[in-house]
Amino acid sequence: MTGLTRFDLPRVYPLTDVKTSGLAHADQVQLLIAGGATLIQLREKQMPPREFYEQTKAAVEIARRSGVRLIINDRVDIALAANAHGVHLGQDDMPPEAARRLLGDRAIIGYSTHDVEQATKALTLPIDYLAIGPIFATSTKTDTSPVLGLEGLRAVRKAVGACPLVAIGGISLTTAREVIEAGADSVALISALLSKSTHISETFEALNSRL
Repeated sequence: MTGLTRFDLPRVYPLTDVKTSGLAHADQVQLLIAGGATLIQLREKQMPPREFYEQTKAAVEIARRSGVRLIINDRVDIALAANAHGVHLGQDDMPPEAARRLLGDRAIIGYSTHDVEQATKALTLPIDYLAIGPIFATSTKTDTSPVLGLEGLRAVRKAVGACPLVAIGGISLTTAREVIEAGADSVALISALLSKSTHISETFEALNSRL
């Protein structure tokens, strides 16, 4: 275990999305950093691997110049090749134990869970934080698990104790605070931050200041 009670999560954890924003990953990272982001996840489900690798390299360079940590969704190989800070893994991705062997002890590894049972089991894994969701209905993912709601989030918080916990799924600018109050250390957002691409920096800064 790498420290499930020690990893420092920001209140707002943005995920990039080319389809939602209409911008390259590096451009999204630049705008999010300008708004104050300190931890960013690159999420890409459709782009050819070579193109995503090139975009990841550019994004990593921007993030490192600003002292910002950059996490890659799913793709351990691209995280390793591009020298990113770590990966975020789902239930069907490479096992966290294998990712840890490849990426090393200093890498950040996050792990998605969808209910109390999965979250509790994940406490034994070599990861740095847990994600739980979907909290609300979301249009960003089509293969989602049942919605947890705030009560489900509270149940997960109680089950996992002090481990760093990210809430994700359908969270908006208006519901982010109640999600934090229900037990999340951090809220992961896509559409709420990226849908108006010309206002990404300002939207992030405004939300972050309220949380």
